[in-house]
Amino acid sequence: MVSKNSSKPQEKCIGVIGVGSFGTVIANMLAEKNQVMVYARKEEVVLEINTVHSAQGKSLNPNIKGTSSPKEICEACEVLFLMISSSGFQDVVQSFAPYLFPYHLVIHGTKGLCLNLEKGQTLDSVKKIKRSQILTMSEVILQETVVVRVGCLAGPNLSKELTQSLPAATVIASKYNEVILEGQSLLRSEKFQVYGNSDIIGVELSGVLKNIIAIAAGALAGLKLGENAKGLLISRGMVEMVHLSNALGGSVKSVIGLAGIGDLVTTCNSVNSRNFTVGFRLANGEKLDEILASMDEVAEGINTIRVIKAFLETADLRAPITEYLYRVLFENYDIKEALQFLMKYPFNVDIDFF
Repeated sequence: MVSKNSSKPQEKCIGVIGVGSFGTVIANMLAEKNQVMVYARKEEVVLEINTVHSAQGKSLNPNIKGTSSPKEICEACEVLFLMISSSGFQDVVQSFAPYLFPYHLVIHGTKGLCLNLEKGQTLDSVKKIKRSQILTMSEVILQETVVVRVGCLAGPNLSKELTQSLPAATVIASKYNEVILEGQSLLRSEKFQVYGNSDIIGVELSGVLKNIIAIAAGALAGLKLGENAKGLLISRGMVEMVHLSNALGGSVKSVIGLAGIGDLVTTCNSVNSRNFTVGFRLANGEKLDEILASMDEVAEGINTIRVIKAFLETADLRAPITEYLYRVLFENYDIKEALQFLMKYPFNVDIDFF
C-alpha cells in the first residue's frame, strides 16, 4: 500500500501481546524487519518501553512502541503474536476478543493448557477430566474470538540464547499455509530457521508435554544420577509424550520433530529452563511453594502435570513419569523414591508406537 503523501510504501506494524522473556525476544526479532507494537498491561511498563526502550529491564529495539490498549494494538496490527503464560491466557484473549476480527492472523507462543469447565468448577473439584474439557491455546483463541487464521510457535527456543543471537530454529504450526508462510517471512533470519507444520494440535501438545519430562530431568541432575540415566529418561519420556499426544489428538510426527524431541532434548539439558530448575531444586530438598514463590515466571510443566493426571483418570492409559511427578509435587512423595521406581518400571518393549 502507498501513502497518499509519499511514494514510499507504508511499513506494516506487527503486534506482540506480552513482554515476558520470550515476548521481548520475539518482539526484538520482529523489529529487525518491521515496526512492532507491544502490549503490556501495566502503564509503568508501557512508559518504560516508550521512553528508554526496555521492558522490565530487558532491552528493546527502538522500532518497538508500547501500548496498554487492546483496541489500539488490534486496530494497528493485522498480525498478532500472543506471548502470555497459560495461567492468564484465557483472560487476556477474552479481553482482546471485542477488538479481534476474521482478518486478524494470530500466532501464539504459549506452552500450556487451559480447562473448559462449567462455571464454578475447578480442577480440584472435578478431579477427572475428558479431552473435551482440555483446551490447547489455539483452541482457546478459536473458542473465545472470531479469529480463524491461528498458528502456534514452538521449538527449542530458550530466551537467554535467543537474546544472545545464538543459532536456533522454531516451528510455526497451523492448518492454514498462509499463517506458516507469514510467520516464516516475519521471523526467519540467518541465525533463526523457521519450519512449518500443519499439525497444530500435535505441535502444541509436544511443547506442553515436554515440560513434564524437563522437571524429571532437572531432578535427575539435582540427584547427580548421571548421563546414562538422563538418556533413559529422555527416551522413555519421548515414548510417554507420543502416547499422551495421540490420546489428546496429536500425531507422532510432531513429537519426533523439532517442537517435540528437539525441544525435549534442549529443555532436559538446560539450567536456563524453568521446568528443569523446578526439578533440580526439588531434588535438593526445596518445597514446591518455596520454589514457585522465588520464580519470576511460570514453570508451565507444573500445571500440565495436574491437567494430564486428571485426564489419565478417564483415559485407558498409563503415563508413569507424569503420575509419579504428580505424587512428588502434590502428595509429598519422596522424589528419590519416585525416580528409583521409574528406573525399574517394567517397560518390556523399547519402541511401541511405530
